Amino acid sequence: MAPETVRAALARAAAILSASSESPRLDAELLMAHVLGVERGLMLLGKQEEPAPAGFDILVARRRAHEPVAYIVGRRDFWTISLTVAPGVLIPRPDSETLIEAAIDHFGSAGPARILDLGVGSGALLLAALAQWPGATGVGIDRSAAAVRIATGNAARLGLSARAEIREGDWGDGIDECFDLLLCNPPYVERDAVLASDVADYEPEAALFAGADGLDAYRRLAPQIGGLLAPGGLAAIEIGADQADSLLALLARHDLSGAVRRDLAGRDRAIMILA
Repeated sequence: MAPETVRAALARAAAILSASSESPRLDAELLMAHVLGVERGLMLLGKQEEPAPAGFDILVARRRAHEPVAYIVGRRDFWTISLTVAPGVLIPRPDSETLIEAAIDHFGSAGPARILDLGVGSGALLLAALAQWPGATGVGIDRSAAAVRIATGNAARLGLSARAEIREGDWGDGIDECFDLLLCNPPYVERDAVLASDVADYEPEAALFAGADGLDAYRRLAPQIGGLLAPGGLAAIEIGADQADSLLALLARHDLSGAVRRDLAGRDRAIMILA
């Protein structure tokens, strides 16, 4: 019997994953490309008639159990960069690119000189901004030692270590510098919210949940933002789709005003605060 081809294995895997994934074919293709050690496009164009590699079914089984593809392959693309990710950090979402788009609209090609990323996680926001503006430098803060380690590794792999300082810390506590751009994707999920198994069973709780109403992190951040922004600076803070009014009211109590930025799907995604 002839060995199963990549094409046939992809079709079989997509059928298996159809009950546990919203994108079964894409998941199968990403897993296959990872096992083959090639980019997905090259796999689709030039590898489909080759024998399917050993180890593919093991990865399909992991995905069938709802483990995120990004954790299985250890990588996630964000903006113009590719990041190493692992269970110690939140998987970067395309929705978070809304913050980078807003910063580009504000600063243009000149860009900010100094950038602060509170809750740096994998380094997605900070490193994407530094890649966008080669003249900028920045600081990333996270309470998680695992996140600091992963973000530091990503900075090194992207050639950005000289411009990115990653360190442990608790939001803006102890920071005595003002920044042109403050980026933050804090936890904002309500404690009792029901999440998909891909998220709830694998991604770090500390990066997801923020108290009974999902606003605990914002309560910590609100009194700090004004003192962290330089004149003419911008803070871009990610929010849940139904949290804009609550956060704007919270900011107003600290003499801050903001504007809502929507993502490509038209959902409220971020609050923009100008110094």
